[in-house]
Amino acid sequence: MTVTSPKGAPRDLVPFPLLAGQKALVTGANSGIGRATAVAMGRAGADVVVNYVSGREEAERVVGEITSFGVRAMAHEADVSDEDQVVAMVDRMVGEFGTIDILVANAGLQRDAPFTEMTLAQWRKVLDVNLTGQFLCAREATKEFLRRGVVPEVSRAAGKIICMSSVHQVIPWAGHVNYASSKGGVQMMMETLAQELAPRGIRVNAIAPGAIRTPINRDAWDSPEARADLLKLIPYDRVGDPEDIAHAAVGLASDLMDYVVGTTLFVDGGMTLFPGFATGG
Repeated sequence: MTVTSPKGAPRDLVPFPLLAGQKALVTGANSGIGRATAVAMGRAGADVVVNYVSGREEAERVVGEITSFGVRAMAHEADVSDEDQVVAMVDRMVGEFGTIDILVANAGLQRDAPFTEMTLAQWRKVLDVNLTGQFLCAREATKEFLRRGVVPEVSRAAGKIICMSSVHQVIPWAGHVNYASSKGGVQMMMETLAQELAPRGIRVNAIAPGAIRTPINRDAWDSPEARADLLKLIPYDRVGDPEDIAHAAVGLASDLMDYVVGTTLFVDGGMTLFPGFATGG
């Protein structure tokens, strides 16, 4: 990673691979934020399991990109809301990679509807994937963290869990009650796990993306009119890219942030500053 100094000369911010020797599992990693995060983990030196539930060809392309950095990667199909599939996925990862050091619980979806028209199936599907899926993945990863313990030459922590939340863990979202409820649940689950697991050397944190250019919200940014409306909500005056989230995930997973525990990092261009009140409301 480089930045340009005031005199124009590039300066290395991190002149070493932040995650060298570590093993990362990224769920929902064949597109969008998950894909960018899996690639960034590989670029930072980690071996990566690319989880997906559909779209094997896309997942294999992500694997190819990651291995170009000289690290290992493999694709694994699993529905994170299915307990048996999650157990099998982590077991395979430990069997082939030796362990797991980092979990990015990213897999998520939307099933939108006005509240009175939302079906029980829509409610359950979103909670099952967005919240229960994170619980299952975190539980299985934690079992391996505790079995292995801290390996100081790899990381100061026994393990790192990054829960992918949303600005909608704090911003209500009419027409998306299932999604907002799932993300509010992610916040409290993350904080509770952080409290419980910190004494065991396991760091649990979350990232709350704002508006990011991904397939899940294409309608919100893919036309000039939609983009203009969206930018009214973003003080920083740009829509985020998946790499904005990926870079935050690499930082949180690294020992550079070893004292960060139980925190939600909002990566939202200022959306949670409630820009509608910028002129006094």
